[in-house]
Amino acid sequence: MAISPLFTDLSNPQLSIHSKLWGITDGKDVRLYTLTNSKGMVVEITNYGGIVVSIVAPDRKGKFENVVLGFDNLIQYEKQNSPYMGTIIGRYANRISKAKFVLDNIQYNLVPNDHPNHSHGGIKGFSKVVWDTSEITGADSVGVALQYSSKDMEEGYPGNFIVKITYVLNNDNELKIYYEAKTDKPTILNLTHHSYFNLAANKENILGHELTIFADSITPTDSLWIPTGKIAPVAGSDFDFTQPHLVGERINNLAHGYNMNFVLRKNCKNEPSKAAEVFDSTTGRFMEVYTTEPGLQLYTGDYLDGSITGSGNIVFGKNMGLCLEAQHFPDSPNKSDFPSTVLRPGETYTQLTIYKLSTK
Repeated sequence: MAISPLFTDLSNPQLSIHSKLWGITDGKDVRLYTLTNSKGMVVEITNYGGIVVSIVAPDRKGKFENVVLGFDNLIQYEKQNSPYMGTIIGRYANRISKAKFVLDNIQYNLVPNDHPNHSHGGIKGFSKVVWDTSEITGADSVGVALQYSSKDMEEGYPGNFIVKITYVLNNDNELKIYYEAKTDKPTILNLTHHSYFNLAANKENILGHELTIFADSITPTDSLWIPTGKIAPVAGSDFDFTQPHLVGERINNLAHGYNMNFVLRKNCKNEPSKAAEVFDSTTGRFMEVYTTEPGLQLYTGDYLDGSITGSGNIVFGKNMGLCLEAQHFPDSPNKSDFPSTVLRPGETYTQLTIYKLSTK
């Protein structure tokens, strides 16, 4: 059973980490980890898909509620999670055109799981595997480290590939996600996290959320969500969130809502800079997103069709969640002008993305 939307025992919250057996998949134990900080914020994570099951954070009145979409049990995640709720995405987040790319004059053919294209790592991908885990405790934080070994040519990707994801919850109400990866053959990768946030605790949709994205341009796409290769300014468009706008203010101008990669302003390539801010005026919850990545995918869940029943029997329909996926650009292996997503033997891929919750 997932954590209750209302976390009531706040008399003496203590920094802690607990885990329990949540089920078995592919003959492997699936565990649910509960991270709690000294302010009472709680994050639940499972090693199936590296999924963030819940994030329980206070509103302006001190009421603690879950602010991400999720399911009650492992079986639901296995059978209903085509929207990738809370998962780690890899080897390559987002889409690769015609499910193929050329690296060092060799063409690699990936699994075409999105019409003719490849999306979110393929049929299985990192979102559907059981990760090895270890617990982490510090003076002001707790966390869980997840590791997975992806075999050479898994889903069509070259190289034996080792990836480590570390979730850390600290006493500043920050959920930090550290990524690290290595390969024994030249390969490509693009890792991200896919939580659907709803700062109103799923009581209403996210159209009233106020959103700011620190990006002056986007990578426009064709009808199958493949970037054209151009970088287009957001000024004067429905994608201009350089100043705060309600998510629902212009969303009806778009046939499928928001599903776009934003080109972030970067202060320093290897240091996290602010990517976005989200504010819900009804609860006072405020979320800041920081990342080392060059892009941020804004997605408003147009594929949530109202047939998916989540935790607490809440039905997840269109516009009920907001994804802010820190990433490299979609289809970068086929777009020479985009930042490279190539990883070679001897190199280490690193990324840090931070979701910080507060109120105002």
